[in-house]
Amino acid sequence: MAAERQHPSTLSPDALAEACAQSMWENDNASRHLGMEIEAVSAGSATLSMTVRDHMTNGHDICHGGYIFTLADSAFAFACNSYNQNAVAQHCAVSFLLPVHSGEKLTAVAREIHRAGRSGIYDIRVTRGDGETVAEFRGQSRTVKGTHLPVED
Repeated sequence: MAAERQHPSTLSPDALAEACAQSMWENDNASRHLGMEIEAVSAGSATLSMTVRDHMTNGHDICHGGYIFTLADSAFAFACNSYNQNAVAQHCAVSFLLPVHSGEKLTAVAREIHRAGRSGIYDIRVTRGDGETVAEFRGQSRTVKGTHLPVED
């Protein structure tokens, strides 16, 4: 990838976001283990998907909410880490709206609502294959020390 050879300050915002996502993805064992895929990433936004498998269902034979939360949280992570500044979740809330069954593909779309100083607010909508919204997630991020790409010359 050409972005890996360029200094982060020379990249466009979206190219920087893609390079940060690639760097994070290499170490994101949880998201990869759950079968998540990065569909798109740009400055302040990210789209991830995951197919619900049988072992993700609960006693009601529907997807356990924790897996839906995790997909939304991963999309949130890629969106708030798109500026080459390490960011973590400070607060998250989710509302589950519809049940999801094994075999259904979920898509989480994260978009930045506000970013200032060390804090950001992101909304993540999780939909299933028929386009119905199954969950709404809001995350507040906080930047911490470190970058995804080296910034030294």
